[in-house]
Amino acid sequence: MIVGIGIDVCPVERFATAAENERLLARLFTPAERDSSMNRMAGRFAAKEALAKALGAPQGLSWHDVEVRKDELGKPFFDYHGSVAARVAELGISTVHLSITHDAGIAAAVVVCEA
Repeated sequence: MIVGIGIDVCPVERFATAAENERLLARLFTPAERDSSMNRMAGRFAAKEALAKALGAPQGLSWHDVEVRKDELGKPFFDYHGSVAARVAELGISTVHLSITHDAGIAAAVVVCEA
């Protein structure tokens, strides 16, 4: 059963301008997530936003409590703990699906949460 769906888009150029602020990057991303191109980081930001929407955008979620990673085949997934893991458990979510894409200067992500 689908518990939540989230989608987000992020203009890469606008994100790159905002990313000039080092404090913003430190607040949004774990050190492991910051080792990429602006396209990838914009996609990771869109993924985190889409996840928050799929979880009902509750107050108190920490950006650092979720990390966007990829498996050995390059498929993106979330590694979450803390406030995000607590919300996932509260909603009875067993599976979180993530898709990220980049095209025409836009990064986009879709998240589907299943119980």
